[in-house]
Amino acid sequence: MNTDYKYKELTDKIIQGFYEVYNELGCGFLEFVYEKSLALVLIKYGLNVKTQENIDVFFRKQLVGEFRADMIINDRVILELKAVRTLLSEHEAQIINYLKATKYEIGLLLNFGSKPQIKRFIFDNERKTATNQHRKINR
Repeated sequence: MNTDYKYKELTDKIIQGFYEVYNELGCGFLEFVYEKSLALVLIKYGLNVKTQENIDVFFRKQLVGEFRADMIINDRVILELKAVRTLLSEHEAQIINYLKATKYEIGLLLNFGSKPQIKRFIFDNERKTATNQHRKINR
């Protein structure tokens, strides 16, 4: 297993914060409760946290829509939070599309369901223009 991930130190702090929130609150709350709680923890860690950030989506240099990222951490990592029984392929597609449409290369999909789930996604900027492939690393 490769342990030399891009922004590893940052994503490790985010994951630590995720478990801190999950261990205290457990499952059963709505996503916005987890979002606010995780933001508080990550700010306490000294991270720059933006929540519900509007991000424009371009296609061939034309604005075609926008989405709202749950969280952007240190202007480096997009977080997509869920509070569902288990993660589905639709949730994965959502974060992959966010990475495709933005300058961000790392995304974490965090589920505060009955069992905590974390999935780490990478979509390097060089590859965004070269190909439309993605790769995923589960933690």
